[in-house]
Amino acid sequence: MEQTIEAVHDLDMLHVTEYDGSWDGFEPGNSLDGTNEVSDKLVTVRSLQSILAVSEEDAGPTRVVTDDAIEDQLETVRTEVNELDDRRDEVRDELRAVEDRINTMAPFVTLGIDLDLLRGYDSLSVVVGEGDSDEIEAVLADSDIETFELFTEDGVVAVFAQAEEDALQDALVGATFSRLEVPEGDGDPTAYLEELEHEKQQLESKLSTVEDELNELRLDHAGFLLAAEEKLAIEAQKGEAPLTFATTENAFIAEGWIPNERYEEFERALSSAVGDAVDIDRIEIAEYNNEGHAESHEEVEREGGNGGEPVGSSVDAPEPESERQPQETVADGGVITMGSDDPPVIQDNPSGVRPFEDLVEVVNRPKYGEFDPTVAFFLTFPAFFGFMIGDLGYGLLYLALGYGLYSKVDSDVLKSLGGVGMWAGGFTALFGVLYGEVFGLHQLGEIVWNGHPPMHKGLQPHYGDYALAWLTVSLLAGMVHLAAGWIFDFIENLSHGLWDAITESGSWLLMLFGLWAWVFSGANGAAPDFLYGSEGVFAGNPLSFGFAGVPAFNLFTIPGLGAPFSAWLVLFFAGLVLLALADPIEVVEFLNVLVNVLSYTRLAAVLLAKAGMAFVVNLLFFGAYSHDGEFHFLIGHGPEWAISEYGAEAIMFPGLIHSGIAAALVGVLILVIGHLLVLVLGVTSAGLQGVRLEYVEFFGKFFEGGGKRYNPFGYERNYTTED
Repeated sequence: MEQTIEAVHDLDMLHVTEYDGSWDGFEPGNSLDGTNEVSDKLVTVRSLQSILAVSEEDAGPTRVVTDDAIEDQLETVRTEVNELDDRRDEVRDELRAVEDRINTMAPFVTLGIDLDLLRGYDSLSVVVGEGDSDEIEAVLADSDIETFELFTEDGVVAVFAQAEEDALQDALVGATFSRLEVPEGDGDPTAYLEELEHEKQQLESKLSTVEDELNELRLDHAGFLLAAEEKLAIEAQKGEAPLTFATTENAFIAEGWIPNERYEEFERALSSAVGDAVDIDRIEIAEYNNEGHAESHEEVEREGGNGGEPVGSSVDAPEPESERQPQETVADGGVITMGSDDPPVIQDNPSGVRPFEDLVEVVNRPKYGEFDPTVAFFLTFPAFFGFMIGDLGYGLLYLALGYGLYSKVDSDVLKSLGGVGMWAGGFTALFGVLYGEVFGLHQLGEIVWNGHPPMHKGLQPHYGDYALAWLTVSLLAGMVHLAAGWIFDFIENLSHGLWDAITESGSWLLMLFGLWAWVFSGANGAAPDFLYGSEGVFAGNPLSFGFAGVPAFNLFTIPGLGAPFSAWLVLFFAGLVLLALADPIEVVEFLNVLVNVLSYTRLAAVLLAKAGMAFVVNLLFFGAYSHDGEFHFLIGHGPEWAISEYGAEAIMFPGLIHSGIAAALVGVLILVIGHLLVLVLGVTSAGLQGVRLEYVEFFGKFFEGGGKRYNPFGYERNYTTED
């Protein structure tokens, strides 16, 4: 067993599946001898690393670490580190105590009465606290205490009374008074406070000395600790491996998954390392659907290890774990079988796409045989985000922030978010160039497009038709996005048969295209004019694509209504019937083809909202005037020029920069904070809305998830070498 574990671990290839105890005569194995001791040492090493704050940067060159070196050096390091850590804890405790005493001294310094005068009387009771001296005096005057005197300074009150302390306390209950304990010490509280401050400085110096000594230990031993941790982690991993095996007195079975193309390499290396005592048995080569069942398979002849007698016969499909019987084994040997009901998943996306894998895993990891939506996420989310923000300045900032996360942080998740941020920032900058905007200003359009950028956001009345155009584009984007999801689902359902694919997925496609073709054909006059006809946004107002909507094919007039029945609705109702045949319960959700597409109008809504916010920020700072339905910021001219040219009614706002120095300073603050707010809200609005469209609308059409990460038995060495 140990030879096999060593060989398989070195190959770093087998994703081991845990034995579930279902085979008669086989029990889960026990960890190897010495594993508990290794685990204890590993805990010690990691504790020392935590105390010394050891990081990867402290590693130094790789090294060979022997068991003897760990045994000898670890105890020495542990003793030194623990002694210094104990000293540091003691000094920290003393320092906290002194700081607490310093904090309690502040009111007594304010009061200015020697500390020894505030306690120790036989016939007087003294209490010190914070409160209203007039109220305290009034309360005492109404009490049974006849003789008392108050000393007060800045809300700190000392009460001297010829009475029992309990009686004085009872009398003060009716006043606003918070009692303070008189600290230890004698004499002037200011002098005593100076002594405490000096003691604090001494303790801080001691603490600094101890921390310097710990830092020296970190520099001396960090490389050893990192290497020792790696070696012990590898030994612990190997020692605990039998816990996943099925074992008898003389044999064991380990089962798992490897990539099929590496099987020959695995078999050759393991047979060479272990010899005849192990049999390697490939159960089946199969494709799996999203439910984990074999769809197609290749029969595999089971042969004994190293060309021995067959151990089993060919198989058609792996049996369920509860029914499959273990293979015959030789005495004092083992069987490595390649199979399990649920294969692990290796995501193999291009490097530029990989940052989006973590966003997909927020929902779930794709199952084996299921479409991985990462590439689709990569192709659509940055475009959605860039379209909604569409500004060169913001895009470059998102790009820079994303690059900072990607290049500076160690967390894989934050690196992935940085990669996503770079793609989103790049598309935001691209759309910003097309819109001709930088931080909401239109000067970029003047420079790049001579004042005529190819696209407008539709915020200005002169370009208001663009707002309707982007609303229509959002609907079309939703149709395409949802159709892609249902097409993926159609392909996946083909594994169940063509009829299942048509009824479960094709039905939704028919309903989607039937309903929206009916809308874009005119919808019997109910659809808005901008969606179709010569006044449609794509027929030349404002986008000159010449698209005036789809043809309207009316089959007959609905009796009693006089309204024509469109052929496009036949597709919709045909899909509805197919859906009912597949699952009648889903019929109640038939309006999803309408509401899901309408959900994409949030793209146009966020576009206008962000443009409006940036416009208001610039309007307050620069000021602006309106002319022929266009807004122009007062950057090169003051409001007086605009009034002389277009009249006072053209001024939208004169601008804080043109209203004096004080107003200009306030304007700068508004300009900076305002654009930072737009930048942040771009993530929380455009980012979250784009992610929502991916998760809720798109993923819900075909993606289930639930896959397991491919995690081979092995270890990638970073700090140790065996040579």
